[in-house]
Amino acid sequence: MKRSDGRRFDQVRKTTISVGYQSFAEGSSLIEMGRTKVLCAASVEERVPAWRRGAGKGWVTAEYAMLPRSTLSRTGRESVGGSVRGRHQEIQRLIGRALRSVVDLSSLGERTVLVDCDVLQADGGTRTAAITGAYVALYQGLYGLVRNGILPRVPLKCAVVGVSVGAVNGEMLLDLSYEEDFRAQVDFNFALTSLGELVEIQATGEDGPFVTGLVNDAVCLAQQGAETLLEIQRQAVETLKLS
Repeated sequence: MKRSDGRRFDQVRKTTISVGYQSFAEGSSLIEMGRTKVLCAASVEERVPAWRRGAGKGWVTAEYAMLPRSTLSRTGRESVGGSVRGRHQEIQRLIGRALRSVVDLSSLGERTVLVDCDVLQADGGTRTAAITGAYVALYQGLYGLVRNGILPRVPLKCAVVGVSVGAVNGEMLLDLSYEEDFRAQVDFNFALTSLGELVEIQATGEDGPFVTGLVNDAVCLAQQGAETLLEIQRQAVETLKLS
């Protein structure tokens, strides 16, 4: 199947991660995957939620939102409606779970890191791009605690990225654009670690049930994409150590 941007079926979109994109956040990144752009900002607080106090462990969570004109037509602001949309709640919980899976919460101490993920432009794969970019923002925020002598080391066990896979016209494709996602019969969202582990799989049969063999095919393709994204992510993090 010929893809509109000329990619092979097993290629991720051109991806760049700019570290320290915001001046005032403890950690921040701008991730661009094709035409999808997500701004991630990590805020470090010297406290934990009330239910977490006294446990000696930290907490990492995320919030997710889309700018009104990040999409083809205007999307209303959540602040006007006064509540977070169900889809956005689901996505921010996914991002939070992915980040917590790689953080040593005991070594973090009773601190909270909140990562805001704001979609500036959406062309498919916003939740998976947010995971990949959020990790870089998180790393910078934690690295700052080490630089300031607050922590002895960065309390991370490994890295985590997100990537999508979909079955479009009977062919499995890696890292779907919006056009491809719209036409997909089955779509998957993965969170994977640099240790080769799966954190989460979200799978939906848009046209009905699908055979289980597709899951194995999707996992293999996602792992291939994760290798590419982990290297881009690693290079972004290395710039912090050189600054």
